[in-house]
Amino acid sequence: MTRKPSYTTDQHPRILEGNDLKALAKYMKSDSCRNVFLMLGAGVSTSAGIPDFRSPGTGLYANLARLNLPFPEAVFEIEFFKKNPVPFYTLAKELYPGRFRPTPTHSFITLLHSHSLLHTCFTQNIDTLERRAGVPAHKIIEAHGSFATQRCIKCKIPFDAEKIKKAVLSEEIEIPRCEQKRCRGLVKPDIVFFGEGLPDQFHRSIRNLRDADLLIVLGTSLTVHPFASLVGLVPNDCPRVLINLDEVGQFNKPDDVLLLGKCDDVVRELCRELGWEEELDAAWEKTKDSLEAGEQEPESKPEVEESTEDEVEKITKNLEQALKVSDKKDEEGPSSKSKASDLVEVGSVEGDRTSPTELPTEGKL
Repeated sequence: MTRKPSYTTDQHPRILEGNDLKALAKYMKSDSCRNVFLMLGAGVSTSAGIPDFRSPGTGLYANLARLNLPFPEAVFEIEFFKKNPVPFYTLAKELYPGRFRPTPTHSFITLLHSHSLLHTCFTQNIDTLERRAGVPAHKIIEAHGSFATQRCIKCKIPFDAEKIKKAVLSEEIEIPRCEQKRCRGLVKPDIVFFGEGLPDQFHRSIRNLRDADLLIVLGTSLTVHPFASLVGLVPNDCPRVLINLDEVGQFNKPDDVLLLGKCDDVVRELCRELGWEEELDAAWEKTKDSLEAGEQEPESKPEVEESTEDEVEKITKNLEQALKVSDKKDEEGPSSKSKASDLVEVGSVEGDRTSPTELPTEGKL
């Protein structure tokens, strides 16, 4: 659904001929549009079956509120992780890359690149689906980190990707530790936890927004800063497009375009206007190979919504069980033989101070 923004200022000549899909497509095909920037939130990945975190009542945090956690977000809190990494790795096992196929929206990003339009894709999501869809890594800024790399939280030395994958996906989760003999600190993916600063690459890339000819914001509530503030950092005359289920943010400039609906549906309509629909289908067909052996994608849209709800319930139950096991082993003492519980580290990472957080992350998977 196309909504016309209510204008507050009109200090620059109009760039778009209208505030609709057709005008947007015409501009994207013109010589004036060369540097397209994207901002992605969790709504881009929900059709892949990945639950979002912040939706009231149905999001993962809302479901985790019933568990024996200090607070739902503790799963992604660095000090809690140092004391008990079991809940995070229980969650990571369910959401690990390879279990989910990129969405048509992710394939749209690859088309922007193949048409030499994509400058930078800023994403809040940690699921790596942009990479798995074929978007080059140098075009992606993972504002809240991702599962793509990992390192020791104590000495900061990178850790082997296959080793952490094997540990996390084993039948009984093994908590990975640094292999440096004098360290043996906990290892975690380079996901930004509460209590950590955002990646330097994110901050360095912000200045590039001044070169934007077009900004497209997809699937985000624009409530988590500093990511949400990027919307206001493009030039004043740069057209901005919101593709989202609901109207969010301040899209009230003359060349702002509101396209309300599911990301995949709106993107397909845009590709149709651009003459890219067959390319979109071909690009998305290739993403079948991104699924790990044994994983299957949801077969229809209604089942996608049901499978996402089932995924949230499954994750919550597994975390609940992990917490019970962890609590039981704490009571029994260090003689426990549970691999995950044996490796719980209570307050042993001293001197490892993290930078103040900027409140990540809306798009955590």
